[in-house]
Amino acid sequence: MQVAEHDTAPETAQELGAFLERRREQIAQRWADAALFRTVFTVSRDEAVEAGKAVVDALADVARTGRLEDVTAPGYSAVRDQLGRMSASRSRAGQSPSQIAEEIAGLREPVGALLRADFEERSVEQANASLLALTVLMGTLRLVVMQTTVHAGDELIARQREQLLEVATPVIQLWEGVVAVPLIGTLDSARSQVVMENLLEAIVAQRARYAILDITGVPTVDSLVAQHLMKTVAAARLMGAECIVSGIRPAIAQTIVHLGIDLGSITTRASLADALAHALTRQGIVVSPRAVGGASAP
Repeated sequence: MQVAEHDTAPETAQELGAFLERRREQIAQRWADAALFRTVFTVSRDEAVEAGKAVVDALADVARTGRLEDVTAPGYSAVRDQLGRMSASRSRAGQSPSQIAEEIAGLREPVGALLRADFEERSVEQANASLLALTVLMGTLRLVVMQTTVHAGDELIARQREQLLEVATPVIQLWEGVVAVPLIGTLDSARSQVVMENLLEAIVAQRARYAILDITGVPTVDSLVAQHLMKTVAAARLMGAECIVSGIRPAIAQTIVHLGIDLGSITTRASLADALAHALTRQGIVVSPRAVGGASAP
């Protein structure tokens, strides 16, 4: 991917690279006071200066190759992670992507001031060419940072989604040898996979003989959800556990009938309590109601 192309002479690009290398310390010192560096490196200014030097080195490498518009230029790889962390830090501080982009754009002016001072004895045409090359280079840096920020944001969202799925599908041990997964909300393919993996892991860890899938909190059941449930039941059986589906409300039962879904091979119960009682009974455990007022049960 490239930004809008400009005709930059190889000599101009080489001069720009040499300038960046020559003024590396001064540029890094000025950048250390810019918002992007100052607010990220709050403990030590020297750390901000070193980070600025690394970015200047990367820009000098890119300029020497002449690939000013190319975001894939090798020079950027050296600072891509660092710039991504810096922009992510600004995002956590409440800065929007457009504000971060403006902070990146603001790094050009300190460099431009040094460049004009260095080239003041040259022709106006040479100075303008060098300034234009710097503008292109800094524009590409801005694009690199924004791409890195978006990619990091996508990865963060994906990780948070996985974590949310884990939290939203807990496996609970109800009794020795009995585990349950209370499902709440929509059951899609990704979440169904997490349910299956968590349940199978719990069956192994708890040596469970009975696994209850409670769908009381699932708003609707369609053919896709039913397929997910049947696959989970089949997987649990392969692990040696009987799977019980509970919480099938009247409306869901009617939907299943209308869809022609056959759940005849699956043990079902109206509530989680009924499913637990079934599992305990199958293990030879008798559950009796507690007597009211302390009287002995007959």
